[in-house]
Amino acid sequence: MAVKRKTIRDVLDLYRAQTPISMVTAYDYTCARLVERAGIDTILVGDSLGNVIQGHDTTLPVTIEDIIYHTRAVMRGNQSAHVIADMPFMSYQASDDDGVKNAGRLLKEGGAQSVKVEGGAALGPMIERMTGAGIPVVGHLGLTPQSIHAFGGYRVQGRGEAAATRLIEDARALQDAGIFMLVLEMVPAALAQTVTEALQIPTIGIGAGNATSGQVLVLYDLLGMNNDFRPKFVKQYANLESDIVAALERYRDEVRARVFPGEEHAF
Repeated sequence: MAVKRKTIRDVLDLYRAQTPISMVTAYDYTCARLVERAGIDTILVGDSLGNVIQGHDTTLPVTIEDIIYHTRAVMRGNQSAHVIADMPFMSYQASDDDGVKNAGRLLKEGGAQSVKVEGGAALGPMIERMTGAGIPVVGHLGLTPQSIHAFGGYRVQGRGEAAATRLIEDARALQDAGIFMLVLEMVPAALAQTVTEALQIPTIGIGAGNATSGQVLVLYDLLGMNNDFRPKFVKQYANLESDIVAALERYRDEVRARVFPGEEHAF
């Protein structure tokens, strides 16, 4: 039987049924295949690939071509999750025309089902144009990594009455503009709950407490593949860095000792 891929209607049905939505950030065929076997609801092909895959200090160097390439790989590896493609830095900030064109490329060339943008009420007109063109949009508030230099580092956002009020107003404006889901990153748990209760669309938290409509983590983080990066909001469900290093060390030792390949591995 063919696997049915989740659409935005399926995601919204989970929300209406008050079933928490699971999301992971993944970037390649092999990981996407494993995510499908685990039954994860949604995949974000995030611009965090700039850090995780490319080794940059920020997400800023990631290009629209990078996201298209990785989205294609994820789509080949996973046939069941709803796949969201991140819009990278400067793929939409210069003009609404750029934003609509590049969002269309992520669906047309990358195969994504929806796109994610970072920012508040100022994005409203562009989001309206995207949704008017048939492009589903996910919003992103709180710590928005593309604004890392403006924030002066990776800091919790929405602290203080004025900042909290602004975030709530931005969330409502994005909903009015037509987003179908909102990511809340590194905001106080109480504020994330307030935003979730104020909206009629699902919220996905990362470092935003347990009252959001779902959660997202980077796959490499939850699998423990980089023990040098362990922010407070990440829970490691495995420690693959140690396991992988140990396996590579055994391989190295067996090659040096001429134990591998053995007769069973030769033709």
